[in-house]
Amino acid sequence: MDHSDSAGKVSPEPRRAAGGAQLAPGLYFIATPIGAARDITLRALDILRDADVIAAEDTRTLRHLMDIHGVALAQRPMIPYHDHNGETARPRILRALEEGKSVVYASEAGTPLVADPGYQLGRAAIAAGLPVHAAPGPSAVLAALTVSGLPSDRFLFAGFPPNTKSARQKWLRGFAQIPATLVFYESPKRVREMLADAVQEFGEMRQAALCRELTKRFEEVRRGTLSDLAAGLETAPVKGEVVVLVDRPHERAVSTEDMETALRARLAHMSVKDAATEVAEVLGLPRREVYQAALALDRED
Repeated sequence: MDHSDSAGKVSPEPRRAAGGAQLAPGLYFIATPIGAARDITLRALDILRDADVIAAEDTRTLRHLMDIHGVALAQRPMIPYHDHNGETARPRILRALEEGKSVVYASEAGTPLVADPGYQLGRAAIAAGLPVHAAPGPSAVLAALTVSGLPSDRFLFAGFPPNTKSARQKWLRGFAQIPATLVFYESPKRVREMLADAVQEFGEMRQAALCRELTKRFEEVRRGTLSDLAAGLETAPVKGEVVVLVDRPHERAVSTEDMETALRARLAHMSVKDAATEVAEVLGLPRREVYQAALALDRED
C-alpha cells in the first residue's frame, strides 16, 4: 500500500517479500478500468501478477484485461465472486487467506465496494482479523465528479435509485436538502423517469450533469438544469453506463411569503394540484413542497 506522510513524501512499497516476487498474505482490492484498458495502475498489474489466488466479480472480464496487459494466470485458481454466489464463494476465499495466501479481488469495473459485492468480502476478512489492502484507481464516481463542473468539496454517492416511481420519489426526497453534490448511478432505460422525479423532488432549476460511457469511445457529458436534462432525453435518449450528478441546494431566491401569495392568486380559480404545478414551474421550486403548501392554504380557506 502506498503511504504518504504529512510532507507529501511517498514511502516505498512495503508489502513485497524479499526479492520482490511474492506478495505478503492478505486480501488485496484492486480498481479496474471503467472503460479504457490502459487506466489500470502499475501496482494493480503487479498484484495481479503476484497474488496466489485471484477472485473476480466477472472472471471473463478480468481474464481479458489480464491478457491485454500480458499477465498470465498460470496455474493459479480464479474464483468467481459476485452478488449471486457470495454465500458459497466467500468461505473459500477466507480459507485461502487463513492459510496465509495472498488473494486479489477485482470488480467488473471501477473500485471494489462502490456499488459492488466486495463489501461483504472485505467485512468478513476484517471480522476474521485478516489483512485487507487497497490499490486505488479508476472510479466512475470520481471521474464523473471531475468532469461535471459541479462543486467537489463535498459530495455524496447515493448509488442506484429504486426502480418503481413511488419508491424512487420517496427515496430522492430524502436527499433533497443535503448540502452536497449528489452522485447517482442509473440505468439508461430508467434515467429519463429518474430525472423527471428529480425535477419534482429537487426543483427544475437545480444544476445537474449526466455523464455516460466515461473514458469510453462515446463518452458524453450533458450539463444544465434538471429540467434541461430531462427535456433533452425526450429527443436524444442515452445508452451505456450512466452517472447522474445533482448540485446541492442553494439559498432560496423565493420567500415563503412570495410562494403563498402566488398560490392564493391561483387557488381562487384553479385546483390545488394545478395551482401547485404552475407555481412550482414559475418559481423553480420542488413541486411536492409547493403542493403541501397549497393544501395547507386550501384548508385555511
